[in-house]
Amino acid sequence: MLTIEKLTVCYKKQPPVLKGLSLSMETGKVHGFAGLNGAGKTTLLNAIYGFIPPTAGQIVYNNQPLKRRDIAYLEAENYFYPYMTAREYLSLFPEGKAAFDTRRWLQLFALPPDEITERYSTGMRKRLALLAVLKQGKPILILDEPFNGLDLESTFLLTNILKQLQSKGATLIITSHIYESLTDCCNHIHHLSDGIIKRSYSPEAFHTLKEQLQSVIQQQAGQLISQLL
Repeated sequence: MLTIEKLTVCYKKQPPVLKGLSLSMETGKVHGFAGLNGAGKTTLLNAIYGFIPPTAGQIVYNNQPLKRRDIAYLEAENYFYPYMTAREYLSLFPEGKAAFDTRRWLQLFALPPDEITERYSTGMRKRLALLAVLKQGKPILILDEPFNGLDLESTFLLTNILKQLQSKGATLIITSHIYESLTDCCNHIHHLSDGIIKRSYSPEAFHTLKEQLQSVIQQQAGQLISQLL
């Protein structure tokens, strides 16, 4: 079990972004986080990984404080050293217990191994960063907007990979602004709003969450849109 207990996160003297957030996540499942812009999704992921120290609360994994060594993190924006090839980039990351076939993974994602990353498209760089996360073989994977920039084929590939990782016991935590990307691969989707988890949804109730999010957006922007159009 991965448990978040009364987690509060503040940036300097600003109001808290996360406000005593609590959530228990079953391991070996795919957990999605949905919420409107500014809800705190990336802040939550950064706190889980340890980029941001919490003001209060803790995160526990299998009855012990969660350690960064258990996690591989795909950030929404990834950095690549200049003039580095895809093969060289992947060599920077440690290999997990299972052998990682760099050549075949690059081939699967249609990534030229000896091309420098400056010549890669946005989608290609996203796929390369994903491979770096997969190579590490960690029990917990945090993926912030992993579907950003992916074409249709790569989206299907990633969805299949996430499901297979989950079947092998990995715990996956993902966000996506593409709602259907979450519903296609998640066992649970947690609605983050006002710094807390409003409710957690299982697949049979995913449509309810979508309707609620659409309703909030309609309330916030519907009248303005009708005026502008």
